[in-house]
Amino acid sequence: MLNEADGAATVVEPWRDTRRTIDERVADLLARMTLQEKVAQLYGVWLGQDDGVDDGGGDVAPFQHEQVDAAPDWSTLIKQGLGQLTRHFGSAPVTPVAGTARLADLQAEIMAAGRFGIPAVVHEECLNGLMAWGATIYPTALAWGACFDPDLVGEMAGQIGATMRSLGVHQGLAPVLDVTRDVRWGRTEETIGEDPYLVATVGTAYVRGLQSAGVVATLKHLVGYSASHAGRNFGPVAIGRRELADVLLPPFLHALTEGGARSVMNSYAEIDGIPPAVDTDLLTRLLREDWGFAGTVVSDYFAVTFVETQHRLVAGAASAAALALRAGVDVELPNVYCYGEPLVEAVRTGAVEESLVDRAAARVLRQKFELGLLDPDWRPPVVDGRMSLDPPPARELARRIAEESVVLLANDGTLPLRQGTRIALVGPQADTVGAMLSCYTFPSHVGSKHPDTSLGIEIPTLLDALTREVPPELVEHARGCSVDTDDTDDTAGIEEAVAAARRAEVCVVALGDRAGLFGRGTSGEGCDVPDLRLPGAQGRLLAAVLDTGTPVVLVLMTGRPYALGQYADRAAAIVQAFFPGEEGGPAVAGVLTGRAEPAGRLPVSVPADPYGQPAGYLAPVLGRLNDASSVDPTPLFPFGHGLSYTDFEWSGYGPSSYETGTDGAVTVGLTVTNTGDRPGSDVVQLYLHDPVAQVTRPVVRLVGYAKVRLLPGESRNVEFLVPASASAFTGLAGHKVVEPGELELRLSTSSAVVRHVVRVRLVGPELRIEDTHFPTVAVTVT
Repeated sequence: MLNEADGAATVVEPWRDTRRTIDERVADLLARMTLQEKVAQLYGVWLGQDDGVDDGGGDVAPFQHEQVDAAPDWSTLIKQGLGQLTRHFGSAPVTPVAGTARLADLQAEIMAAGRFGIPAVVHEECLNGLMAWGATIYPTALAWGACFDPDLVGEMAGQIGATMRSLGVHQGLAPVLDVTRDVRWGRTEETIGEDPYLVATVGTAYVRGLQSAGVVATLKHLVGYSASHAGRNFGPVAIGRRELADVLLPPFLHALTEGGARSVMNSYAEIDGIPPAVDTDLLTRLLREDWGFAGTVVSDYFAVTFVETQHRLVAGAASAAALALRAGVDVELPNVYCYGEPLVEAVRTGAVEESLVDRAAARVLRQKFELGLLDPDWRPPVVDGRMSLDPPPARELARRIAEESVVLLANDGTLPLRQGTRIALVGPQADTVGAMLSCYTFPSHVGSKHPDTSLGIEIPTLLDALTREVPPELVEHARGCSVDTDDTDDTAGIEEAVAAARRAEVCVVALGDRAGLFGRGTSGEGCDVPDLRLPGAQGRLLAAVLDTGTPVVLVLMTGRPYALGQYADRAAAIVQAFFPGEEGGPAVAGVLTGRAEPAGRLPVSVPADPYGQPAGYLAPVLGRLNDASSVDPTPLFPFGHGLSYTDFEWSGYGPSSYETGTDGAVTVGLTVTNTGDRPGSDVVQLYLHDPVAQVTRPVVRLVGYAKVRLLPGESRNVEFLVPASASAFTGLAGHKVVEPGELELRLSTSSAVVRHVVRVRLVGPELRIEDTHFPTVAVTVT
């Protein structure tokens, strides 16, 4: 193509021509690149504060102390180009102005160093909002699940994506689509819940929201990470193909087919001896050939190195690179260890086919073209000093999500607190911002390395918020103990807390977790627990306050559920908030006083016994209480449970039985009426029960839900269009089937409380469902 500028005709190379298809541009550019230039697109670089190459920004990944020596210096690394820049904003406190200015300089250096002027993709963590200093901190993913409101989560993700894009960030490492399997796992806080349909629908909404702003969403962690033995991080996974196909994989498939996610991150796990990072069957056959995924697969941090150092499958970085590249990992993150010179040398010696490098480089380049990074007019953004990463609309959205996610587990009428009530507010979570923050927030993840730097954001504590809701003179505060130790010196405050409780009319006990990394907290990555007792001396504090006889409102701000069986029947009320973010204090205080309505429902079951093996609700008959075992796995509060300050009546159910074909559908509906005197939200949950099947099935599993907000006296109609394929499962032959026979659709307020049953008889032949099909139940609220 000829281009005329200033009267002179110049030849425009096809890859620079925006009128050509992306396929044409990728093919042309790839054909012009040397082996080293192609390989350079397949790794990231993580810069330290001194702008030298870092070892990974601190201890933020497992076994980091065992990593190989740091990569070469910056100028050497970018000679041939660079695929990704790792966590430019998420590694140290930096203002938007300074951060974008330095990022523009780095991109200019990268573009000037390479022959083709290809910028790097910049990626950041964004599970709780952009993980940067001063950026809005939203509730953690368990709180998203508790909202039972995908649209609200999608709105949040759209705001996060817009902030990232304005700073020059192109890829976000979220959402986490691991289905909770054992809440002792420290990363439970990052999961959306224990039900794959809830995880799929909420996670997909996040993907749509983030990508609507032009930021690539990265699904993680494919797959099995949450199913490790005993909930130990990075532990081996031993699961059957049906659990994999029917529980763990569907959220990923849904987010790809319904959300259009453009990147996937492999799991650290090993499933039956095979790490996903080297699993060709998973990353190529299933993900690409069966599911049609065309985006990039990026490694979890250091996962390619772990093929050698932890999984012990090979000896040497080149061999690790060969296995991961052949399986389908396109990009090594966060730094280059295996995909640099070791991979180049492996290709030169014939140990790795250059076509595999071409395959991965083409995927990376395609994404860069899609992001507009190779368009002639692309420039990194510039911001001015007026930009806030936590503007008022974002804070308001953070407050809405926090309020919508607070779950009222129990209440004898003590809540909402009556005006004029004398309150003792005790417990280690009462007056700390840490009660609000999960592991993947900037203060928890990075801020501890910069103790002299401010939070960069206002985070009211529960004490701050409550004394704004009620006269401060009515609130007496006592810490009682710390979150994570039962040291004698740290429990001396229990006596003071007991005295405060005795002087009060109601005692609010704020307990929970402190998020951290690798044992530096009670929840978070690498902070697994052997049992589900409240951390440290908090159980002793709670028992002592309950013994006073003062009505006790237990408030939990945690990253996982804890066993409450020995306390529940003595507490006047129990409120559960999963790390509710920067506006969590006002949200919880609002629920306590009645300014806000408790609107959340449990995304994970709350166990009764801290020592029993945790069990989610997705269990077959023999997984429930029975005469064959003395252990009762019945949860204290089941999945989907949550109370309100108002009352709801369900009516107008329609037909109680249907007959349809195995390729048909049925409509199930009801009318919900707020019969109380306060506004409130009800969550209608639709579960499927399959009484007879060719393989054992969960007693019930969620197939649809609707959150209905109603004023006093208001009614809304809820209708579910349920395809027969919603009953599909992996049958004896190893593929998904819809079986003819009897089913029940149960309209419920939780997985354990059924309001109405609709019987469905499926007729016709057994129907095979392809892996590419993940049925969605359509919901209409009028």
